[in-house]
Parts: sequence; C-alpha cells; structure tokens
Amino acid sequence: VCNSIQATTADEAKSQPVKPWLSRMAMSEMTTFRWSLLDDVAHYRTEGIEALSVWRRKVADFGDERAVELIRDSGVTVASLSSAGGFTGHGGHSLRSAIDDAREALRLAGDLQAGCLVVVAGSRAGHTQKHVRKLLRDALVEVGDVAAQCNVPLALLPMHPSFAKETSFLTSLDETLDVLHDCQHPFVGLAFDLFQLSQTPGLASRVADALPWIKTVQLSDARANPRSNIDRLLPGEGVLPVREIIEQLEAGGYQGH
Repeated sequence: VCNSIQATTADEAKSQPVKPWLSRMAMSEMTTFRWSLLDDVAHYRTEGIEALSVWRRKVADFGDERAVELIRDSGVTVASLSSAGGFTGHGGHSLRSAIDDAREALRLAGDLQAGCLVVVAGSRAGHTQKHVRKLLRDALVEVGDVAAQCNVPLALLPMHPSFAKETSFLTSLDETLDVLHDCQHPFVGLAFDLFQLSQTPGLASRVADALPWIKTVQLSDARANPRSNIDRLLPGEGVLPVREIIEQLEAGGYQGH
C-alpha cells in the first residue's frame, strides 16, 4: 500500500481525487523514525494520508501544547497514541508511576482526540504468572476508568516472544484475550498488530475471536521467524496473509483505522 502512493507536490495532491481507502489508513510515526512531528504532519497530508498513529516521544520533542495545536490546525485525525504501560514494576518503575504515566498519556490522547491509547503490559519482572496477571488486570481496570472519562479506549498490545522480554509478558493472542476477558472493561481492548502476532497459527482465522476487542489494527508484514523489529516489512513483502486478514476484518464489520 505504502509503495503505491505516488509522491506529489502539495498543489498536485489537492487536485487529485481522494482514494476511498485512504480515509481508513493511518501512518505510524515510527515508520518515519527520523522525521519530526511537523515533518510527519506536512508530508503525510501531501500524500493524501489523513490520519496518524502518533508517537509520544515525537510529541514530547515538539511540546505537548504545540503538538495539539498543530494537529488540530492541520485537520489530521489521530488514530492512536503510543504508548503507555509497564504495569509490572520492571526496570525500577513502580506500578503507581506506570499508572500515573498512563493517566498523563490519556489526558494527551484526549486533547488529541485519539482513537485509542496503545498500552503494553510490562515484563514478568520476577512475579508469578498468577500475580503478574492480577497486577495487569487491576491496573487496566483503574486506568480504564480514566480512559472512560477521557473517552479514549485502551488498546493492549501483545508482543512477539522473540523480543518481548523487557516489554511484555503477554506474547500470544490467547493470553491477551484471557486478560481482556478477566478485565471486562468497556474501555479496555486490543491492538491487533500483525507483526507482533505473526507467530499465531492461522492468524487470519483468529480474527473473529479478536474482533470484539479490537480498537486498532497495526498493518505490516514479517519475515519468517522474526527475531527483531528489522524483520517487520511493508504489507505484501513478507509471509503473512495480510490480504486475507483485512478481508476477515472487513467481513466482520471492523470500522476502525
């Protein structure tokens, strides 16, 4: 999809018809890692992309208030804000500090009118499996209540087991769905990332199970047996059934970015 968008000048972009699928496409700011928030907003709009998945680090570099003003003035939609979490006490961060940070992220997400806030669980950090799940569930319920006040749902992101050690003990779709079932919070859902879930057998056939929880879909492809983020590829360049997954999402009534 990304390769099919022809580079144009701002004037040329204004004169071209809007492609219907572009209204559902949001570009992640991590894709253009070295660009600033200002670069992203300007260049994505020129290419006809009307929505961003915003990265908190770029917002912080630009300044929160300036970032909110920039995005509002540009007319860009914020599909998601990434990320918050780490609710298990890893790396010297307490549970309370992680929850407070998530509150701050939700306030920013609310100001940006973001479609959701992506959250990661945090590593196991020496806890028993039962205890670490309880820590996460309780944190998600508490932060979920704040999410409801801000009208910005949480989207819990499972991580690929090959590189999840420092970020999340949730490394499968089934584990993540179990946590969401335990929470049963209307403002706590799932970030369905094809790359992070690439190890899931029959991933396209699992869309129906995940669909009631999905708050955002992160489209990408992957090499076989990915070992790091450099194995993330553009859609159509790897081994994942991207087209089939999109078809299943659409057939199931998914309306998000």
